[in-house]
Amino acid sequence: MTSRQPPTLEDVARKAGVSRATVSRVINGVRNVDPAIQDVVRSAIELTGYTPNSAARSLVTRRAETIALVVSGVGDNDSGSERTAFATRVFADPFFGRVVDGVITFLRPRSMHPVLMFAESEADRQEVVAYLRQGRADGALIFSTHAEDPLPSLLAAESLPCVLFARPATTASVSYVDLAHQDGGRMAAEHLLARGCRHIATVTGPLNLPAAQDRLTGFRDAMARQGHPYVPVAEGGFTLDSGAAATARLLAEHPGIDGVFAANDLMAQGACQILREHGKQVPDDVAVVGFDDSVTASVCRPRLTTIRQPMEDMAATMARILQEHIEGARTEPTSVIFEPRLVVRESA
Repeated sequence: MTSRQPPTLEDVARKAGVSRATVSRVINGVRNVDPAIQDVVRSAIELTGYTPNSAARSLVTRRAETIALVVSGVGDNDSGSERTAFATRVFADPFFGRVVDGVITFLRPRSMHPVLMFAESEADRQEVVAYLRQGRADGALIFSTHAEDPLPSLLAAESLPCVLFARPATTASVSYVDLAHQDGGRMAAEHLLARGCRHIATVTGPLNLPAAQDRLTGFRDAMARQGHPYVPVAEGGFTLDSGAAATARLLAEHPGIDGVFAANDLMAQGACQILREHGKQVPDDVAVVGFDDSVTASVCRPRLTTIRQPMEDMAATMARILQEHIEGARTEPTSVIFEPRLVVRESA
């Protein structure tokens, strides 16, 4: 009994209906291949199960075929406990799983692989820069947790390919993908008002982040346009506990609130918990709207009405832009802004 031979370049070429040379050019990253043909060849690679010889291809392309997926914050403590706490916070956030899914969906058919890196201290950031400078990864997708994060500027100064999730608060000259956050905040306000809520408060994200600022601005603007110039505000930290604590502060100061907009789903879940503890039913007594449409929105009870952020598509677009920078097809920074969408469930 003979074992099945692994698929070859010729098998891929037959499946795609192109020449062996065209398949080779696509695999080796040659830029003068029509994008439509590239997609056909990549589809044929998936269908045949062909596995390119990565070592040989790397010699030709001088690329690592690896992308650094960097979760970056701001801190100066290099202790193991601090690093562990940072990683734990990241993995506990449902946002991150959706991001990874979007990145891998784009990279897998292109035989590119992500390497997860954390950068919370200055030493971490220098390690990321060195990792890219040495060619151990072809570029970086950066997910920053702090507005003052210096990593995007460090990479831009070294002319290292990178794409940032969310508009940078600094003047770093890097490509980024983001959401129209003000429109999302406006949708939340309009929905609560349409339900008949008249005493509405909001739990914001950290107000040093542009996304949190924009969600609050859009929310306040929509409220003011409908005759509600004052909105009680409590700042949270995009975590469940911070959402619970902020909601408790709001209830202490404004016991009559009948609507809450929380700037992410984890904080909205925390808000629902505190409201129940205070004997208030959601949504009968207080309606709650979250933001992101993460898995939290579905597991929360009641299920959350929320503003959907298409994170998988946003992450895949980041990876596509990064590939364009790596291949030289794009030399200047660019931005892509996605549109939010209201998803109505039981909480409001």
